Parts: sequence; structure tokens; C-alpha cells
Amino acid sequence: MDKVTSAKALIRHALAEGQKPCFTCSFQAEDVVVLHLLLEEKPEIPVLFLDTGYHFPEVYAYRDALKEKLRFQLVNLSPSLSREEQERLYGKLYETDPTRCCQIRKVDPLFRAIEDYDTWFTGLRREQSPTRAGLQPVEEARLPGGHRLRKVSPLYDWTLKEVFAYLAVAEIPHLPLYDEGYLSIGCAPCTQKPLNPEDPRSGRWAGKGKLECGIHLHGKEG
Repeated sequence: MDKVTSAKALIRHALAEGQKPCFTCSFQAEDVVVLHLLLEEKPEIPVLFLDTGYHFPEVYAYRDALKEKLRFQLVNLSPSLSREEQERLYGKLYETDPTRCCQIRKVDPLFRAIEDYDTWFTGLRREQSPTRAGLQPVEEARLPGGHRLRKVSPLYDWTLKEVFAYLAVAEIPHLPLYDEGYLSIGCAPCTQKPLNPEDPRSGRWAGKGKLECGIHLHGKEG
């Protein structure tokens, strides 16, 4: 069974088991593959985008162009503080305390939103980072408030090369920032081109000793 067939089977099984699925999408390449696969099975699935206010302009433009092309149900999640309010209160947190910035602008809005769902699809892959090397196709996520849901990563064992091969065959354009040398794309102030080409996330929060924003750290329960 090839990886596309396996991913489709995993998606179908998860959709059959769950009642209220959602998909968190950053519009990086692997997320767009999962989006395309999900839309084949459940065109109305909510596609949750964390609108931090700090994304590259190219990300917003690509999101909107892809929505026009694929016609999915986009749900933009915003923090309780606008970018301007946060900077007025705390200054540039992404420079002084990036973990708190991620908590306010990513973690809190996402966890509030997915309280309403029982199945959470992601574009996570083992190859992305040492922190994801042990990723399982299906895990249990437990939110701070106690809500539990299935976390499904259909591309858990895919390589980046396989991701881009899928997009090419499906004739889906990728985010233009990849063509500039970016391999892992988050908020603009905290994203550089990778310092180590063998580690795609080495350009994220470079020099701050941080590998994850926090939304994928509340995970496995024994």
C-alpha cells in the first residue's frame, strides 16, 4: 500500500469514528496535501487558520488564492488581543519572550476553538523536527481544560520530497516562500531560512532555544 493510499485510509477511518472533525492549517506544503485529501472525503470540514497578525504577506495571499481554488470552509482564529494591543501592553514579545507570544497568539486561540471538536487533523510529519520524531498517526490530545480528542496526522511518515511530489501531481501550487529557501514557515518575525539544511525547523526562533510554538506539546496521555 503506497503512502497516498495509506493516508486516505487513515483519513476515512478517522472521519468514520468521529462526529466533529476539524483541520488546523498553516498553508505550508504538508498542510495543503492534507487539506486536499480531506476535501475529497469531507468538503465541509472546518479549516482552522491561526491568524496571529504576524504572518508573511505571502501567506495571507496564498491562503486566499487557495480558498478560491479549492472552495473550503475557512475559519480564521484570532487572539483576544490585536497585534497593536499586545505591542502596546508588552512590547515586541516575539523578541523578549517568544514563548509567551506564541501562547497568546497561537496556543490560547487554538485550544479555545478545538474544544468544540472530537477529531483534530494535522499536517505534522516525523521528519520535520527531532521533537516530532516519535509522532504516531493517531494520538490522544488533552487540552488544559481536560477536553480530549483524537489527533490525526495522515502524513506522519512522509518526506518533504513526497509532499511536493503530491502537490505537483495534483497541480496545486505551493507557498512561494519555499522558492526563496524557506523550509518551515511560521510568523515572519520568528522565521528565517534554515540554519541547517538538514533540519527544516532550524530557522524557527533561531538562537532562542525553541523548537515548537506549544500547540503540539499537549499531547499524549497514557
